[in-house]
Amino acid sequence: MIAGPTASGKTALAIAVARRLDAEIISADSQQVYRHFDIGTAKPSPEELAAVPHHLLSCVDPLDPDFSAARFGKLADAAIADITAREKRVVVVGGTGLYLRVLLHGVMPGPARDEALRAELEAYADREGNEALHARLLAVDPVTAAKHPVQDRLRVIRALEIHTLTGKPASEHREAHAFSADRHPYALWVLNPPRERLYEVINQRTKKMFASGLIEETRSLVDRGYRQAAPMRAVGYLQALQVVDGAMTEAEAITDVAQATRHYAKRQLTWFKKEKGARTVTAEEALQSIT
Repeated sequence: MIAGPTASGKTALAIAVARRLDAEIISADSQQVYRHFDIGTAKPSPEELAAVPHHLLSCVDPLDPDFSAARFGKLADAAIADITAREKRVVVVGGTGLYLRVLLHGVMPGPARDEALRAELEAYADREGNEALHARLLAVDPVTAAKHPVQDRLRVIRALEIHTLTGKPASEHREAHAFSADRHPYALWVLNPPRERLYEVINQRTKKMFASGLIEETRSLVDRGYRQAAPMRAVGYLQALQVVDGAMTEAEAITDVAQATRHYAKRQLTWFKKEKGARTVTAEEALQSIT
């Protein structure tokens, strides 16, 4: 498993490792799993996809309301079974910590959905706004609140639901779940490049995304009926949509995306450092260890 913050070089390392091990790659990215959302999710290039077989990329309809980390885990298990049945090795790569945790330890135990409570929270958000809903989460679970943007109403409501029904913040449940029994034997490598270099790569990649047509892609996705799709709320598309709507200039969007991505990278590193068995490596150290 190869993890790390966005723009840390995970894709390139995964391909190099997979080629040495005669392995296939499973993506553990919560945005790259969706079809049609390509530029803003930084999916591997056609050349990278041709170099090594990839799984769980562009395999979910963006309007699928039921896709979750649990479903990712089932799809990943099926892909692992398929790959190993053909006597190939598996390289899992991605920056979505929850997906990796579900694959390693299963779905986090938690209370079942409470439809009445959810309806109450939805009504509150409709009446007071997403900011007020997020403030309620911040008051009882600042760790989880820092993970989810104000616009991510679905996950904010789930976190409030967990706290209300159990009396404990969702972050405590996640912390305990990280040390559950392993479902697969694994080695977990975490890339953690120097902060200044990482931030510079993030800044340059953000500019490249816009130069490569992120706004045009977003406009096309809106025209195809994907304005309300889950990936449209992700960093990059969220700002590009504001440019399409005339609420933000492209220059403002680039600045906002780069800043939000840098903040996200910090949260990713915090998550991965807590994972059981995580080993921080450079790409060179990783490759040397398998020669």
